[in-house]
Amino acid sequence: MAASVWDEIRRQLAGTAEARPEGRALRRAAVLVPLYEADGEVHLLLTRRTETVEHHKGQISFPGGAADADEDLRQTALRETFEEVGIPADRVEILGQLPDVEVTVSGFRVTPYVGVIPHPYPLRPSTDEIEETVQVPLAVFRDPSNLRIELRERDGRPYEVYHFTYGVYDIWGATARIIKHLVDLVGRE
Repeated sequence: MAASVWDEIRRQLAGTAEARPEGRALRRAAVLVPLYEADGEVHLLLTRRTETVEHHKGQISFPGGAADADEDLRQTALRETFEEVGIPADRVEILGQLPDVEVTVSGFRVTPYVGVIPHPYPLRPSTDEIEETVQVPLAVFRDPSNLRIELRERDGRPYEVYHFTYGVYDIWGATARIIKHLVDLVGRE
């Protein structure tokens, strides 16, 4: 099952245009959207951040962070994945890239890379950054009953904030927007 699923996701991602919004000077960052197959089903690996990190305390996120000056964004996503959950870059198969997401509250433009990770794999979460890992079947995000959209206002303009519910977890903000992009692009059955 997995090979054809990954080929289809790669094909869908190849058709997406790189979206880099103009006008705002935001710091560069990248995340990995880690996918794996278990029991015949595609899953996402997410993390819950500690309360001691600088940005997005306690929130559900993808492994990732700010780019170093000397690295490209793909390298950033892979480096941060190793630092945060212990999966080395040579164990990740990048399938493609999703559109950038602006996180203006913390001042980042985030580039998401979709990749396949090995499973099972002995994850080693960084205790400085990661409180726990959260593994969610992609089907959870396909179910419209798990999505709630909140309208907020910024600079006098309304915008939507996505919230996915999974058990006790509220997956929202940039992470939920990235997941919505993924599901809209490749996650429909």
